[in-house]
Amino acid sequence: MARSGAVLAIDQGTTSTRSIVFGAELSLLGLAQREFAQHYPASGWVEHDPDDIWRTTVETARQALAAAKLGAGDVAAIGITNQRETCVIWDRRTGKPIHRAIVWQDRRTTDVCRSLKQAGHEPAITAKTGLLLDPYFSATKITWLLDNVAGARALARAGHLAFGTIDSFLIWHLTGGKVHATDATNAARTLLFDIAAGAFDDDLLALFNVPRSILPEVRDCNADFGVTEPSILGAAIPIQGVAGDQQAATIGQACFAPGMVKATYGTGCFALINTGDRPVASHNRLLTTVAYQLNGQRTYALEGAIFIAGAAVQWLRDGLRLLASAAESGELAAKADPGQDVYLVPAFVGLGAPYWQPDARGALFGLTRATSPAELARAALEAVCYQTRDLLEAMHSDWPAAGQAVLRVDGGMVVSDWTMQFLADILEAPVERPTIGETTALGVAWLAGHKAGVWPDAQGFGRLWKLDRSFKPALPALERERKYTGWKRAVGALLGHAGNP
Repeated sequence: MARSGAVLAIDQGTTSTRSIVFGAELSLLGLAQREFAQHYPASGWVEHDPDDIWRTTVETARQALAAAKLGAGDVAAIGITNQRETCVIWDRRTGKPIHRAIVWQDRRTTDVCRSLKQAGHEPAITAKTGLLLDPYFSATKITWLLDNVAGARALARAGHLAFGTIDSFLIWHLTGGKVHATDATNAARTLLFDIAAGAFDDDLLALFNVPRSILPEVRDCNADFGVTEPSILGAAIPIQGVAGDQQAATIGQACFAPGMVKATYGTGCFALINTGDRPVASHNRLLTTVAYQLNGQRTYALEGAIFIAGAAVQWLRDGLRLLASAAESGELAAKADPGQDVYLVPAFVGLGAPYWQPDARGALFGLTRATSPAELARAALEAVCYQTRDLLEAMHSDWPAAGQAVLRVDGGMVVSDWTMQFLADILEAPVERPTIGETTALGVAWLAGHKAGVWPDAQGFGRLWKLDRSFKPALPALERERKYTGWKRAVGALLGHAGNP
């Protein structure tokens, strides 16, 4: 392996775009981040302006290179990771989107999904895609765009429209419209992709009324995705690594062996367990998905999605104004009265795995006159940990071979020692936080860097992974189970109120 050559990772997330330049031995050479506007045109609707996404991508890439004191000619390759399921349709002739991007959190197609379920389509969809019929995924979003933007279907029939998750949109623009492609991990989140066959499925396309002509080509995560137009960053750089954000974090945490599990705590929380070269069907409403596809070989994972994690802390800060900054949440939670059992079920946009109830809405339980901001902060942080236990218990039920694994964690919330200690306590399992917190960007940097020949293979990359701190469970068993039982009662009450007992 060559010891020279930097890699630029573009991490296009739900609330911000980040670009990071990595060097040899995983060193971080330069970083830039830009937030962009969130649009809420109706209750449960969430949109992004694709032009904002493109603008912040170019700005942060240039700024990260400047911070690293490098030119584009010094970069061996680019890796792209992205918010999954968010979809955009654009005109191939102009590159202009026909509508704002519809974000993964968006619930506008709930009724469509309910109708398809009632018609009995979900089992066949799950058998092919590993997914559930939910507004979270891309297919019903695509249909909505084609049916609700004037003239869209006619343009699609004429071959003028292109659909993509955000990775495809960025690849298309970075290459000057020369490449319309995605990788297997993003394709696997569309509800249109047969994860065993490794291809978009004609029956699913017909069911959702999505024309094949708008779809991107599906490639390996470590494939060639073209080169950037020199005018964008200053030189032509090959794009050689692409993966959806949660799969990228799985790679960045070096979870290459079956049974290894990671959880990423950002706006939401996503836990993935590597199940090897065969998909494991879930009986607990988890998702069966592609973990990564390298050199034509697919590796699968079981995944559980929590829609609200860090977003609950943002709610405390921005909605209730109980915090000046998200970083204060752990300190405030530590001051909470241990005699109060306050539970927050943060179903602000429905409940994800293993419940999958899009109609559920959030609730607080156990409030008294003595309840203060400290108890609310603790309830918000504990809710993330309880939901993680829900996911891991479902994973172990679906795949007993997994055993009791160590949990590798990343994302903005993991800087809170209080939260990570409670997570270890409620899981009764070690929680490992790596020295490099930018695991999502690191994952696609490895894909691109290894493809370019400047980074080591998977085994060598795994040896470079370094532990920052391991949190060991310390809560007495009776207290742990008492608290978790209270959480399950709170969820049961919320689901009953939503009409989903």
